Amino acid sequence: MIVSGDTSIALPGTGPDGSIWVMSPAHDRTHNGSPSVLIVDDEIIERTSTAETLKNAGFYTVDACNVAEAVFALEMVSGIRVVLTDIDLRDSLDGIVLAACVDRRWPSVGIIMTSGKIEPMPGDVPSRACFLRKPYCEARMLATVRGMIEQSVP
Repeated sequence: MIVSGDTSIALPGTGPDGSIWVMSPAHDRTHNGSPSVLIVDDEIIERTSTAETLKNAGFYTVDACNVAEAVFALEMVSGIRVVLTDIDLRDSLDGIVLAACVDRRWPSVGIIMTSGKIEPMPGDVPSRACFLRKPYCEARMLATVRGMIEQSVP
């Protein structure tokens, strides 16, 4: 399930009874000039905490727990300026794969990769992305998000 403010988008087969939920694209998610940040983390506490920090700093957030939901959100929600993803998503696809996908498919979207377990190898982090080791200081994360938005082209 992807939650974006007042819009919920469910992937096929993720409804309470395994049914396909009705989906509608969410357009122009800049919300009074606030840029949108997509948070991708399989740990709900980490994801929620990061979302609250970003919301308190004036950002609009969209969150996903895996690569499939993140790609779906990028396709359905316009205005996402930064993807902040954990590397270890405990899924068949990880944050390194997501970062490579975002780098190729959405070149105007900034990428911030994080992990407290995995140290990325040379070449794992796209050239226009950055890596933050967990636990990171909220001020540093916010400064990095702001820097990515300043560098990106909407």
